[in-house]
Amino acid sequence: MSTMMRTQEDLYTILLVEDEQDLLELLRYNLNREGFNTVTAATGEDGLKQVRLAKPDLILLDLMLPAMDGLEVCRTLKSREHTADIPVIMLTARGEESDIVRGLELGADDYITKPFSPRILMARIKAVLRRSENETNSFDSGSTITVGGIHLDPDRHEVLASGEPIELTATEFKLLTLLMSKPGRVFTRQQIIETIHEGFAAVTDRSVDVQVVALRRKLKDSGRNIETVRGVGYRFKE
Repeated sequence: MSTMMRTQEDLYTILLVEDEQDLLELLRYNLNREGFNTVTAATGEDGLKQVRLAKPDLILLDLMLPAMDGLEVCRTLKSREHTADIPVIMLTARGEESDIVRGLELGADDYITKPFSPRILMARIKAVLRRSENETNSFDSGSTITVGGIHLDPDRHEVLASGEPIELTATEFKLLTLLMSKPGRVFTRQQIIETIHEGFAAVTDRSVDVQVVALRRKLKDSGRNIETVRGVGYRFKE
């Protein structure tokens, strides 16, 4: 997906949620120069309000916000059906792996630490928008899958484990879809990173392990279907 694919009257709209006014203005300037429409908010609450008023194509979300922080905003967005599919790139001054993992677990699509190059940010935004456009075909549409007591419906983005509905983040849903699509096949951690996160450098082997643990926990007894292949990766039991 590229800004060149839309007409001037139908540009992509990006919501900027950032409480540092100077950075907010810099982001808006660079995005407008690249041909994006922008909407701004200085707090998490105002950001959620702006999403309700006009659903954006992508959200740039600061982690350190007053009152409701970025993680809580992301959690709220991904838990609501009408906003769960909006791509989110989190901005933060912190770069610890724990913050990256938390953001990805909540369904964030990318994660950039401050300070950052505007050119790199623009490239990452366009990459996420392209991913978002292709994601429907690659992960969210197709035949339902039923294996090991788990029923996965890509079109409805629904998962049932032993007949019980399970709420998953976008990342967890993609991970489960990948594993269930080929029961018995072992996927290395690197293959999971390249497929689910498109090789996003901030995602480490440890991040994948944490995501698998969270997915197993949500699936409860059915989570035993996700097997660890020591020293290699993971597979879904045939």
